[in-house]
Amino acid sequence: MQDVLDRLIHLLDLEELEVNIFRGRSPQENRQRVFGGQVAGQALVAAGRTVEHHVVHSLHAYFLRAGDPKIPILYEVDRIRDGKSFSTRRVVAIQRGRAIFHLSASFQKVEDGPVHQLPMPDAPDPDTMEQWDWIQERLGQVPEQIRQWLLRDRPIELRYVKPEDSGAAHQLVWIRARGRLPDSLLLHQCVVAYASDLTLLDTAQIPHGITWADPRYQVASLDHAMWFYRPFRADEWLLYVQESPGAFGARGFCTGNLFTRDGKLVVSMAQEGLLRPVAT
Repeated sequence: MQDVLDRLIHLLDLEELEVNIFRGRSPQENRQRVFGGQVAGQALVAAGRTVEHHVVHSLHAYFLRAGDPKIPILYEVDRIRDGKSFSTRRVVAIQRGRAIFHLSASFQKVEDGPVHQLPMPDAPDPDTMEQWDWIQERLGQVPEQIRQWLLRDRPIELRYVKPEDSGAAHQLVWIRARGRLPDSLLLHQCVVAYASDLTLLDTAQIPHGITWADPRYQVASLDHAMWFYRPFRADEWLLYVQESPGAFGARGFCTGNLFTRDGKLVVSMAQEGLLRPVAT
């Protein structure tokens, strides 16, 4: 599966057109819109390439319009601030002259300070699980075309932990890149930014029986935020702990935490998404 991961690495390797201006492309898949994690990952790459010494510690982003996968995406970086301890970047993703995505990211020099974290919940070892163990039950609820698309070879491997309550707004998923990544920390952070959008909004759909590509609902990511605590490798198993505190007004809110296999908390994220019933 290294070739699948290599395609993701290539996807995140933006073309520099001019100072602070980069161009990204989308994979040639049968998609109506660009995957949100792709735009987030590419925007973080663009921001990171304008910062020399600091490491990203947070990002906040809004999905403004659906991206067209058939045409390139232009990323314009605004160097808001470069200080001794922090650097701030703003990135706008543009297609056909209109903004489709906006990201603000903050970078910090490596510093020491107090440490504490939430404990990692119990979960079966990922090596004892099949890739689609429990999720096969849910796949039976979706059309065959969508089922085949979900089961295709992906750059991110997912192993779902079967929940005690299959209707709760909570899920555990082991994730990792399918293959070996170069040692660049920024690349590992960008791969996790890509992967973090794969399953998070699903958590708000579970209590309502909303399945993938459910024709009864319009589902889309509205915003996304991430906080990076410590270095990690995206090509080693990470436990993605996700929950949805609530949904209202055709929107669902979700939070997530990523833990290394030995229990270290490395990333937290939050996302709000559209869950709009479609009039029939």
